[in-house]
Amino acid sequence: MTTFDVVVIGAGAAGLFCAGVAGQKGLNVLVLDHSEKVAEKIRISGGGRSNFSNRELDVAAPQKHFLGENPHFCRSALSRYTPQDFIALVQRHGIPFHEKHKGQLFCDRSAEDLIQMLLAECGAATASGGSVTRWQPCGVKNIRFTAASADPMRLRSYELDSDRGLITARNVVIATGGLSIPKIGATDFGYRIAKQFGLRLVTQRPALVPLTFDAQAWAPFAQLSGLSLPVHIETGVKKAKMSFAEDLLFTHRGLSGPAVLQISSYWAEGSPVQLNLAPGTDVQQALQQAKSRSRKLIANELAALVPSRLADTWVQHNPLWQRPVSDATDKGLTQLAQALSRWELTPTGTEGYKKAEVTAGGVDTRDVSSQTMESKQPGLYFIGEVLDVTGWLGGYNFQWAWASGHACAQALAS
Repeated sequence: MTTFDVVVIGAGAAGLFCAGVAGQKGLNVLVLDHSEKVAEKIRISGGGRSNFSNRELDVAAPQKHFLGENPHFCRSALSRYTPQDFIALVQRHGIPFHEKHKGQLFCDRSAEDLIQMLLAECGAATASGGSVTRWQPCGVKNIRFTAASADPMRLRSYELDSDRGLITARNVVIATGGLSIPKIGATDFGYRIAKQFGLRLVTQRPALVPLTFDAQAWAPFAQLSGLSLPVHIETGVKKAKMSFAEDLLFTHRGLSGPAVLQISSYWAEGSPVQLNLAPGTDVQQALQQAKSRSRKLIANELAALVPSRLADTWVQHNPLWQRPVSDATDKGLTQLAQALSRWELTPTGTEGYKKAEVTAGGVDTRDVSSQTMESKQPGLYFIGEVLDVTGWLGGYNFQWAWASGHACAQALAS
């Protein structure tokens, strides 16, 4: 039997960061993961350069960049460990990074720099009298809780049956992430542990994921696969309406790109999405002006407003649009403008967890402290994606991993 102060299950972004902070607070920490490699989600994120945070996160109201049954849950941790705090850590390790549009921060060289930084932070625990030990690959078969007795010398403890034997610890941190991208090791382990100890769950679903459409209905647009353009996209009604201005990507099966990944987190099955394919442009006015001076085909005039491949495909949907713009009826041009500026279509589904960047839903935050990440089960903590906290695309989910891991580590040390 091996004993530690804390066992962290999950060697991803949240787990490694939490372990490093807790170890530097003088705790003896064991990190377990059933996978051989650490932090695979960091390694593959951001095209291999890891979009690790976002400068535009509003620390006064961070919940506006997050969703869940209670978006306000994330406010405490995110306001206490901000993007500026993590940037300072990155700079202290000499990792070069750059900012892309909308505050997104990426490593200059490789996401591997970030992983090595987290491992170095774990290694720094020894200087503070703590330690961080990693066992990988090492699965956990069972977790048992032993309540504290009336004897003050006997503290509560957890027993874990692992692939490397019996482990005991006073605290267990679940940092196992969600169901997204099973090929890199995603499982439902965290949700099973939550259920075992009587915690509630919010139904999980893929988020930040491409949308798919009926194959027959999509056939005319499948030829546009690979085409990208800026759009305005929205879904929902009244107070539930959400919209984004981002780039769209056509695929063989449907739509992807930042605009669609963002809206997918808010899309409800059976609901339509609306797209403006020429945002910031008065298409009807432009076509009416062209009608008075041009003999070009409508498709050629339209190609000045949207990509030519899209213009050519679009006019095939209506014979009224397959003629010189000077011969077009006002009604035909109005219909064309309206179709482009408010294209409404209903997805049949998503590409699922295999393509989803994160999992929405998870451990119900009503059963977890927003200050400490400790659940109603004493000594059992949940951090990162396993919780019902889902951020926007652009580094927000990694910032949640850092912030929730930091809040947890501080609580463990106190």
